[in-house]
Amino acid sequence: MPLRERHLSLSLDAVSKGNPQVMNFRSIVAALLVALGSQSAEAAEAEPLPALCIDENAISVSGISSGAYFAHQFHVAHSRRVMGAGIFAGGPYLCAGENFPHNLFRSLNVCSNTGSGSFRGPPQPQRSISAARIAAAAGRIDDVSGLRGDRVFLFSGRLDTLVPTSVLDAVQSFYRAFDNANDIAFVSDVDAAHAMVTDTFGNACDTSESPHLNACGYDLAGATLAHIYGPLEPARTAEGELLAFTQTEFVKAGDRHGLAPTGYAYVPEDCARGAGCRLHVAFHGCLQNTDTIGDAFIRHAGYNEWAEANRILVLYPQAAAVTGRVAGIPVDWPNPKGCWDWWGFTGTNFARKAGSQISAVDAMIDRLAGKTGVNGSSAAGESCAQADGE
Repeated sequence: MPLRERHLSLSLDAVSKGNPQVMNFRSIVAALLVALGSQSAEAAEAEPLPALCIDENAISVSGISSGAYFAHQFHVAHSRRVMGAGIFAGGPYLCAGENFPHNLFRSLNVCSNTGSGSFRGPPQPQRSISAARIAAAAGRIDDVSGLRGDRVFLFSGRLDTLVPTSVLDAVQSFYRAFDNANDIAFVSDVDAAHAMVTDTFGNACDTSESPHLNACGYDLAGATLAHIYGPLEPARTAEGELLAFTQTEFVKAGDRHGLAPTGYAYVPEDCARGAGCRLHVAFHGCLQNTDTIGDAFIRHAGYNEWAEANRILVLYPQAAAVTGRVAGIPVDWPNPKGCWDWWGFTGTNFARKAGSQISAVDAMIDRLAGKTGVNGSSAAGESCAQADGE
């Protein structure tokens, strides 16, 4: 019997932010479908992330936009733990440098084309290659030898003007410095703007509007998972559980973290029954957390159907908007769009294993893999031991 899906709310309002004059028919249909799906889902309180039976040799990551930058950072920082990565419209390791806030020009005008000035990129890959080697030598990230043999999938939409293909070229050069060239796939021939590309869900492929998922006739999530894990069983209806869990328990006291209180995970039926499963961590982009677009990304980015058919648990951590006040006046600073930190607003360790976001996600993986108990009630490895005894 299918497991009950958890709650998530999505209003038509949240999907149609921006200029309603440019909303096309596909956008409206996508908004209505998600809204109707959300109305049928049952509201539930966030619960502790469960300990399950995870194959620790099959942990991978992917992300779009700021999530791509972060997925790449996480992969480089934990290359001994992560065996594959999908980088969609993101740039190379420590692209912006570490001197926040003085690195904002570089973030906006060299590592991306999102600033008010002209594009000054692409970034030089050697800068990132050297930064990774220095961080590894200091013990702040895993040794770069851990990248060797990892399966990497790069994607750049041909119509993406915000993160041009030349920025992804720098990521490819970075990986080639440490990895085997035949382990790297690079797709750049899809006429997509800056968005998470799907087969059939979302806006027109040449747009970049909320919820920043575009129906392009190309299954990016499926292509990525197949490259990372090898041949997969055909995708099927996601009848597992989309659960909400408390993220705050994974944050160290006093850390500036920029994480939302609640994260999400898609647990296929087989994984919930204790079967050994692979783990994929998918990072949303800016303006794509559940506070902004409801469940559009975590339900429709394309991962869950492949996950259900192939025993892949999908973790969807959530970043949050971070703003402040100056002289009592609210200001949109330093992260009003709920992006993942790839430029340093959470602190100088943002791209290292000790960074607040990286360490929190690593702790979530530990929990799922049974390395830490759920509120002290589960012994490490208990779920796998139970599965092995069945």
